[in-house]
Amino acid sequence: MQKSASTSSLGPGGLDLSQAFFKPIQNTAPPSSTSRNTKISVIGAGNVGMAIAQTILTQDLVDELALVDAKPDKLRGEMLDLQHAAAFLPRTKILASVDYSATVGSDLCIVTAGARQVAGESRLNLLQRNVALFRDIIPPLVKYSPECILLIVSNPVDVLTYVAWKLSGFPSNRVVGSGTNLDSSRFRFLIADHLDVNAQDVQAYIVGEHGDSSVALWSSISVGGVPILSFLQKQQIPYEKETLEKIHKEVVDSAYEVISLKGYTSWAIGYSAANLARSILRDQRKIHPISVLAKGFYGINSGNDVFLSLPALLGRGGVLGVTDIHLTEEEASRLRESAKAIAEVQNQLGL
Repeated sequence: MQKSASTSSLGPGGLDLSQAFFKPIQNTAPPSSTSRNTKISVIGAGNVGMAIAQTILTQDLVDELALVDAKPDKLRGEMLDLQHAAAFLPRTKILASVDYSATVGSDLCIVTAGARQVAGESRLNLLQRNVALFRDIIPPLVKYSPECILLIVSNPVDVLTYVAWKLSGFPSNRVVGSGTNLDSSRFRFLIADHLDVNAQDVQAYIVGEHGDSSVALWSSISVGGVPILSFLQKQQIPYEKETLEKIHKEVVDSAYEVISLKGYTSWAIGYSAANLARSILRDQRKIHPISVLAKGFYGINSGNDVFLSLPALLGRGGVLGVTDIHLTEEEASRLRESAKAIAEVQNQLGL
């Protein structure tokens, strides 16, 4: 990591140590005009924001990382703490400021700022406390990084992704929410644990709202490429729908459980957001269940523009498309109900 702005490279007597230490080579060419650094800005230096920042650093995703928060002392402390780990991490320039000018030229802006969810509180109850905050956050991000992609992590993520889209004026492919990417990871873990296999061999999606009305796509689950439900039917292995619903309920309740035990969630969402950042910045074209503009997909044609999680193809241009997964009529109906629940909340915003 590079030095903080307060550290001088001058030794005793004004000697520039970098010039004294390295002897220049002859006939050098200027740096290539096509090379450029990649930059991520994380807005909010709370538990979630710092978990995301730390994971991004350890995974060597960017050349420059900017942190923005309203609390200058905590912000500088977090910056210094990360900078002091320079010898153990890939070289990354770390900036921190209460001023949004530090985010200038960002490729990806990750917004985590918001009121903390308390035990037993619905994600949707956080809405009114966070919309006003977004009015102060999104416009300066757009001003300093007009070509960036916005990744919203703050809860309730689906509605706040919609708010960010409206406030930014960006095309919908460049505004995404972390959505059910983490919910789906929890879902895969629980199924893998149930079957005693590796979670990476389980393909399974939670879609819809990141919250109580989310939908488990049981019909499309596969393990090692084998569709689970059709396999059970062909082998005449009985299973109860209640068992499936119990696993889904565990997914919905798991965040509340973590919050009740440690006061907040951080590490899993840190890995989830870094996972999305990698797909975007490295143009991985991976499919993630993330919050996107859902109108026109899977029969969601309400009068409102609603953001909710659908399996989407992610790359350097943001959302490149939505996967046309076959849904049962029950799954499609539940997804439309989830969209309706979000739309009802959005109607209260007047945006």
